[in-house]
Amino acid sequence: MSKFLTNLIATCCLFSSSAFAQPLTPDDLVGCPSETINAAFSEFGRTGKMDRELNRWLNNAEGQYIKPYEAFDNVYYVGVCWVSSWLIKTDDGAVLIDTLTGPFSEQLIRNIESVGVKPEDIKLVLMTHGHFDHTGGASHLKELSNAQFVMTEEGWLEAFEDVNKKPKAYWDSRFLTEADIVAKDGDLFTVGGKEFILLSTPGHTWGTASYVFDVQDGENTYRAISIGGLGLNAIDGPEQVEAYIQSIERIEELVNASEHPISVHLTAHPFSNGMTEASKLIDSRGDDYKHPFVDKQGLIEQLRTLKKGAEERLAFEKQKQ
Repeated sequence: MSKFLTNLIATCCLFSSSAFAQPLTPDDLVGCPSETINAAFSEFGRTGKMDRELNRWLNNAEGQYIKPYEAFDNVYYVGVCWVSSWLIKTDDGAVLIDTLTGPFSEQLIRNIESVGVKPEDIKLVLMTHGHFDHTGGASHLKELSNAQFVMTEEGWLEAFEDVNKKPKAYWDSRFLTEADIVAKDGDLFTVGGKEFILLSTPGHTWGTASYVFDVQDGENTYRAISIGGLGLNAIDGPEQVEAYIQSIERIEELVNASEHPISVHLTAHPFSNGMTEASKLIDSRGDDYKHPFVDKQGLIEQLRTLKKGAEERLAFEKQKQ
């Protein structure tokens, strides 16, 4: 197994899926099909062996390319096929959620520029946790902008540890020299009148955070969340799984809130909920159809599935003790 494969299983989100046929062919991954990718990662998680074509595809800039698109008013997807980055324009500069992995940092910059934002216009970078696929491009972006970078204290520690363990290419050979903004649960960040709330949601890692903010679709306003991590693939014991379950339950409460519930999941990995396919419906929907990303019930079902998997994992971790 290559170093890339070994490191990937410790960082990437893994999800359950059905019907996976090996080996993959190049045609199987054309167009970034969520179900196929989901199944392939699930098989990787089950066996520890990554399909050769999946590995090649993860490093293929052409295969990873997704044309940036406007998901909601002034909210843009600027990530690649397997990992997300979200750009939010405001009246006083832009906010970015996550920075991709180092090898795709140049692509991230091009994507940002393609939707009319210069790197120097980015005021705030909200990072979900310290794994390289979400923070590896931070150093490059820091050089091109005056942005402030936000992460939890545990998240910063994760990143500084990860950069010393993983191949330097994942990080553009380096990470930030020191923590910028060290945030905590409930911290509110405002840029150009746009508010972002940090939720501490440990589980995927101990430092994982999620971000809650409002998005607009014409005259309609929805509450969105970018959940920092869904995978149970970097677990150090039952306590971490218990924290994961508590985080899921906390998010469930916000989704089921009687006032202004969360109904949009701007996921950190687009294949986790079929977001890539759903994005193609944004511009083609008629006046009588709701936004394809507004799916409260779908998010509820996703959280239930994640919680069930975590409860099974918890039993397994307790048996190991």
